[in-house]
Amino acid sequence: MAEIKIAGSEETVKIGKVICLSRSYKAHAVEMGSAVPDNPEFFLKPSTSIIRNREHIILPKESEEVHHEVELAVVIGKGGKNIPKDAAMNHVLGYTVFIDVTARDIQSRAKKAGKPWSAAKGFDTFAPMSDIMPKDRVKNKHDLNIWLKVNGEMRQMSNTGKMIFTIEEIIEHISTIMTLEPGDVIAMGTPEGVSRIVAGDEIEAGVEGVGIIEIGVG
Repeated sequence: MAEIKIAGSEETVKIGKVICLSRSYKAHAVEMGSAVPDNPEFFLKPSTSIIRNREHIILPKESEEVHHEVELAVVIGKGGKNIPKDAAMNHVLGYTVFIDVTARDIQSRAKKAGKPWSAAKGFDTFAPMSDIMPKDRVKNKHDLNIWLKVNGEMRQMSNTGKMIFTIEEIIEHISTIMTLEPGDVIAMGTPEGVSRIVAGDEIEAGVEGVGIIEIGVG
């Protein structure tokens, strides 16, 4: 089971479920040609897809078009079921910079055929995560600049204030479907600007007040 450090300490958190929002920024929904959802929509990644700062994404031979998607993620500290949104933050341990790596060609073929696309999201190394920043050290979670560079070129730049749903609304919705447990990660979706990465690329991604992660591409 993957473990992620808490920033500024030697304490680690064992990661459980990795729950990822799709189409949670309107501009990303538009660039993907998708409708804006009425409720939060999500998929799962295995914890075996997690890598840490300064590690490498391994490009799978099955895909010729792998994309980056930078996201703010929350790490659950206290489990719960049917969590009301006004109590949601009591269940959050902290935040992390998350990159949802996607084999876009595999995903597109699966969508076209009406098949599941877990494989496009679930390859080993497809979930880089920074250290966890405790929630009390992040001032305004809904007004944080979020960005990603490839080889020094800015590819994604936005702000968490542009999310369609709040973190509290997302936690409330997900917890009506599945029990959240300590160590679960909820990645809040990506803004516009997703694009292809290739072998030799160097990725730098960050969320204001949360951290920065540097990842190579193999």
